[in-house]
Amino acid sequence: MPGGHDAGSRYLVTGGAGFIGSNLVRFLLDTDPDVSVTNLDALSYAGVRATVDELDRSERHRFVHGDVRDRSLLSQVVPGHDVIVHCAAESHVDRSISGPTVFADVNVVGTAALLEAAMDAGVERFVQVSTDEVYGSIDLGSAAEDAPLRPSSPYSASKAGADLLALAYARTFGYRPIITRCTNNYGPYQYPEKVIPLFITNLLEGRKLPLYGDGEHERDWLFVKDHCEAIKLVIDRGSPGEVYNIAADEPLTNNELSRALLAALDRDESWIEPVADRPGHDRRYALDSAKVRALGWSPRHSFMEGVAATVEWYREREDWWRPLKVVA
Repeated sequence: MPGGHDAGSRYLVTGGAGFIGSNLVRFLLDTDPDVSVTNLDALSYAGVRATVDELDRSERHRFVHGDVRDRSLLSQVVPGHDVIVHCAAESHVDRSISGPTVFADVNVVGTAALLEAAMDAGVERFVQVSTDEVYGSIDLGSAAEDAPLRPSSPYSASKAGADLLALAYARTFGYRPIITRCTNNYGPYQYPEKVIPLFITNLLEGRKLPLYGDGEHERDWLFVKDHCEAIKLVIDRGSPGEVYNIAADEPLTNNELSRALLAALDRDESWIEPVADRPGHDRRYALDSAKVRALGWSPRHSFMEGVAATVEWYREREDWWRPLKVVA
């Protein structure tokens, strides 16, 4: 597995009709006219076909409706690609609390099936897109890549399990995926059950913001296009078998986040509605991203710039989010 790739690479992006995956597919197609992308998505509740409909006009984009757990399908789809970026996952913490089994199945079993298919096909680069939540709540300081994994929810436990599988493939088989662990993303095409699009669309509909607990839970927020740039850089310059944390270093409490969104939509704090906290709610996430920054990456968007662009997108794309909001 070499340390780079040539122009004209053939990418397979799993979960490419979801939030991060669809933004990554667009980013890859927009930044390199020689790249082609196979987009594999099961179109479960958060995989939305309408998200990538317009990409079908490009001969460099091929959509495949399928599940990463389908080993027969993977044996047909995976061969011939140079890079796999594995974004497909069940990802909503609340849903993992109410129904944990599917998270273990999709996130762990699906990753195992994809790793096996990639190794069998000799795919040169494999990137496992993970999350800061695998480190659990961080009371002080920040987690580096060698910090212990202490997941708190069925979702984060399933992602930690997938990461450990990827690392085990390096040790056992010599097939060395790269793992990226990113802080909270936001931006266009994010499913409206997630906090930022939920709050934005609630305000656009004249509804209040349901704020968990005391609102002092702290998260770091990264605009999704900056995450895509980091993934691309890790593909090009990262070392096989390594883990890279990706962080904006712009931490906000949920109270601060709520006030920022209220200001962006010209609302006051009377629009906040406190609700009971979720079980096992991690207090604080924080990542040390020095390793990926040493490769030459840093976020291009401040939080306020990214939020302004995101609010404007949701204002303009009611046609996309309103049908999903009924489900959410």
